[in-house]
Amino acid sequence: MGEIVLPRRMFLWCMAVIYLTAFVSLYVQIPGLYGNEGLLPARWQLRYSGKPLVEQLLSSPTLLWLGPRLGLDTHTAMELLCLIGAALSLAATLVEAFRDSVVFFCLWVLYLSMYEVSLDNLLLETGFLCILVAPLTLIRGSRGVREHDRVTFWLIRWLLFRLMFASGVVKLTSRCPTWWGLTALTYHYETQCIPTPLAWFAHQLPVWWQKLSVVGAFVIEIAVPFLFFSPLRRLRLGAFYLQVLLQVLIILSGNYNFFNLLTVTLCLSLLDDRHVYFWLRKAYKTDNGNDDSKLWSWLCYLLELVVWALVIVGTVISFDLQLDTVKKGISSRTAFTYHQFNLFLKTVTIPSIWIGVLSLTWEMVTSLFRCACVSGFFKRFWGTVQWTVFAGAAASMFAVSLVPFTFIEYDSNSRLWPGVRQAYEMVDRYQVVNSYGLFRRMTGVGGRPEVVIEGSSDGVTWTEIEFMYKPGNLSASPPMLTPHQPRLDWQMWFAALGPNTQSPWFTSLMYRLLQGKRDVIELIQSDVSQYPFHQQPPAYLRAHRYRYWFTESKRWWRRVYDEEFYPIVHLGNSFLEGMLNQYGLKDKSPPRRLSNTTVAQAVRWVRSQVRGVPAHTLIWTLIACSATFCLVQGLRHKNKDVEKPSDAHKATATDRTENAADGSSSDHHEKSDEQQADEEDDKEADSEDEVEEEGEEENEVDEEDEDEERIEKR
Repeated sequence: MGEIVLPRRMFLWCMAVIYLTAFVSLYVQIPGLYGNEGLLPARWQLRYSGKPLVEQLLSSPTLLWLGPRLGLDTHTAMELLCLIGAALSLAATLVEAFRDSVVFFCLWVLYLSMYEVSLDNLLLETGFLCILVAPLTLIRGSRGVREHDRVTFWLIRWLLFRLMFASGVVKLTSRCPTWWGLTALTYHYETQCIPTPLAWFAHQLPVWWQKLSVVGAFVIEIAVPFLFFSPLRRLRLGAFYLQVLLQVLIILSGNYNFFNLLTVTLCLSLLDDRHVYFWLRKAYKTDNGNDDSKLWSWLCYLLELVVWALVIVGTVISFDLQLDTVKKGISSRTAFTYHQFNLFLKTVTIPSIWIGVLSLTWEMVTSLFRCACVSGFFKRFWGTVQWTVFAGAAASMFAVSLVPFTFIEYDSNSRLWPGVRQAYEMVDRYQVVNSYGLFRRMTGVGGRPEVVIEGSSDGVTWTEIEFMYKPGNLSASPPMLTPHQPRLDWQMWFAALGPNTQSPWFTSLMYRLLQGKRDVIELIQSDVSQYPFHQQPPAYLRAHRYRYWFTESKRWWRRVYDEEFYPIVHLGNSFLEGMLNQYGLKDKSPPRRLSNTTVAQAVRWVRSQVRGVPAHTLIWTLIACSATFCLVQGLRHKNKDVEKPSDAHKATATDRTENAADGSSSDHHEKSDEQQADEEDDKEADSEDEVEEEGEEENEVDEEDEDEERIEKR
């Protein structure tokens, strides 16, 4: 694999942007979700028992334990941690020096502190790997290339492999009939958490195309990830574009916060500097001046064609792809059984681990060779020490990750070394490695279940409470809000899949709406004036479950009534009080006084500045400003690089050799002998012209014109 300097820099910048998105998205929703008057106040989950701080951190690793020592309640401490994380990630986005190992360690610790009241395993694991990938700029003061960079960056590729391979496998091991019948996408677009407008159009595609899309998803998620470790770079690049294609299609058809953007960021581990230069339309200079032989190039092409041909043939056979002239499409079906797939999984799980071992070993050996080739004893010794530390860390991370990876196949998991299991249990609480498996089963086959809350002031006339993002109003267009994650809207989707007893927080939602708590109302409508009961809280609330489907008409949705989800309740209602007491959702302690420390006042001031601003608007504004700033910086550096050679060109306009250094050094070397001969001839001609000028005054004007032409040519 070639140099990975530019892909690594791109990866770290993207991670800074994703951290910024995650912190801002969570910060906006903290008061309504985890505030003192929110749905699930965070102080209920973090009980300050008076134990020593170290013991509390070991039992539950979160910086929120420091809140009382700073004179802050849990709500304010959460907002402070989010603001610090957003500020650090914004600085890392704008300034390359802040894309540092220490900064990423702080970001990881801050987001891990939020994990007790939030969750995002993939970001936590990727964020931890950033600590190993990023350089120590703030300490070393240099961003020079390190010999072990390819070893640590390889861990990102291994994480991408685990994520994609497991996501494809669990769809079939779950025995979901829609995945096995290749009909999952005929339901997916309308039943996913929060669809986009393009999901409506995707839902209108013919069934044969939907089934073929499922086949493509299986190939990209199960077969293609093995190409991540191919020694042939074009196979890796092909795998990169297929993965990005899948993620872009998911982003366009569904709102999955920053998850798919994070997956695309992981895909950068498949690139090298040469391909990034190809994107930039710049020539890539290699240290090795000799090109590969034509025979080797043709062998590589032939091997790549064989690999892609095997993938295509295997797909055709596995899914019985045939041209359907009647429907003018391609028919498909699953041509293998669950037992056969299980045998396949047992066959490839252990070999996939050995492929990872060989790939990591190769990266380690080549990096060690680079360390040995460094000139200077001290540099060579220091590089070898660094290689030893980071190679050991990479090997440890790889070994620990085998435990969650082999969850997909029981026999392979049982064959792991016991020491690896013990190491995994030690780090499990820190979420440095996790198991993955997306869309295990398809929900909403009989229609998308959706809970609709209705309020009334008199118990007779009822008004539906419309959310900003989730489906409700039949004529309202689905939103496009990536990368923001509206957590309440997401939880409403999960709540609709079962009875209200499976979602205790829903009782708290009804209770807070009856109380008219502004923080909770802003989760439903950031512009409180759009909330139907913004002037006075409703006296009564109820909830019904409907079944939603996309329509083929101009209206986006159609629905039918399903059943009652939550009965009519009001403040003091016996059913409501019983549910609150049953789930411990009623705070019996007296309200706490607000802290008046300088830090608390600053946190409240920041909150007052962003209150009422839609979260997705705030996030995209920050991302756009950051990207614009970085783009302007890049253009300024590029202009400086262009201006320096141009000034040198003006200063040496009479010297052909120096003039050629402005950007065509290769042409200069090829023609330098001819240019020197021309310059000598020109000098001799000049001397002869001067003699002729003294003897022949009538030709003076013509000779001066010729001199000027010669100067211009030089």
